[in-house]
Amino acid sequence: MNDDRSELRDSLDAFSTEGVNPATHGLDLLPLSEQIALMNAENAKVSEAVAASAPEIERAIALVVDGMRAGGRLIYVGAGTPGRLGVLDASEIPPTYGMDPSRVIGVISGGDTAIRTAVENAEDDDVAGATAMDEHGVGEHDTVVGISASGRTPYVLGALRRARDRGAATVGFACNAGSAIGEASDVAIETVVGPEFVTGSTRLKAGTAQKLVLNMISTLTMVRLGKVYDNLMVDVRATNEKLRARSERIVMQATGTDAATAAAALAAVGGWVKAAILVVVTGLGGEAAVGVLNDHDGMLRDAIAAASPAAAHSSEAASESD
Repeated sequence: MNDDRSELRDSLDAFSTEGVNPATHGLDLLPLSEQIALMNAENAKVSEAVAASAPEIERAIALVVDGMRAGGRLIYVGAGTPGRLGVLDASEIPPTYGMDPSRVIGVISGGDTAIRTAVENAEDDDVAGATAMDEHGVGEHDTVVGISASGRTPYVLGALRRARDRGAATVGFACNAGSAIGEASDVAIETVVGPEFVTGSTRLKAGTAQKLVLNMISTLTMVRLGKVYDNLMVDVRATNEKLRARSERIVMQATGTDAATAAAALAAVGGWVKAAILVVVTGLGGEAAVGVLNDHDGMLRDAIAAASPAAAHSSEAASESD
């Protein structure tokens, strides 16, 4: 065990996230104002690292979109901070975009307990990572995104390898170049953020990069799946008064109508914002609007085009010519 630890300790030298940041030497001696300025300067480097990975992020999103259109799922896998960020991102998709909670999942080593507290040695168990993929029934239309700052976390590696064996698309997301999880995946996203503000504390720049990229993956997947109209979240689930008010506001913003009309349209379609917009724009009744949307896989622009007066007039003209 000591030999294994020695080998691992030596291997950490190869990871830029484990390096000592020369810009923050003497950090503990600086005035608070300088510490804040320095931390902000280091954080500014994160967006550059994410931008450099844009082509790989695009490929990853394309995999997720194709899989979800075929009925598959987006599954995040991580340990520690990356696992918590995956769980966070997954948990926010259903209320924001009306997505079934079973379609976007966060898996963390050590289970739900690890969301709040560290679970000893959980991240070192590659077999547990593989088993988690079996337990979730990972299959050919799923996309598994393994997240690890170092890019070598055994739990994540085990999960990605098993996911590939089961036919899933895989994405390895690390903050070091040439990562093991990248090599084990169909797409490697490697946002190289460099040495941390506090040496080895990868909840900082690495964690920020992870949050940004996961936001991109989930949000732009939802956009591509028609969950956004213009820049409005038209599949939001109104589970409280704030969200009910937001739903009315979205209908008003999308259509230019007044609050009373927006509220009436929402009532006619059971609170479905997307369908309420269709009611206001086309004059359809609530039940008909829901039907048209369902016929067009929830794609609002397609539904509007199909149900608009102009489309109806064109259809009637075609019938008369026949």
